[in-house]
Amino acid sequence: MKKILSLAILLCFGVTSYAQNKNAKATLDVDGVCMMCKERIEKGAIKTKGVKSAVWDVKTHELSVIYDERKTDLATISQSVANVGHDTKEAKATEEAYHSLHPCCLYRDEDVQKDHQE
Repeated sequence: MKKILSLAILLCFGVTSYAQNKNAKATLDVDGVCMMCKERIEKGAIKTKGVKSAVWDVKTHELSVIYDERKTDLATISQSVANVGHDTKEAKATEEAYHSLHPCCLYRDEDVQKDHQE
């Protein structure tokens, strides 16, 4: 009886430990220039199934994400961000998506980049 009880407790502990390791943390480089870009990038990432948190830093251009590895991966998250008009190292936004951005968010334009420098 003690062996069965011990085995049941060990099994429960193993299942609980496995369930806690489903979330992964990662950072992606995402092009953008302003707070409107920040909002758009974060929304694009968070709408991806499995993404639990997305925070983009305007100065470093790093998107920090927490996501469920069982539901999505970094390539899918990158594509979701590219779909809203922002390039990543893994996925480039289409011309149509890029040109749908507000004129102050056209980060590929050198004049826009200069306007947003401190």
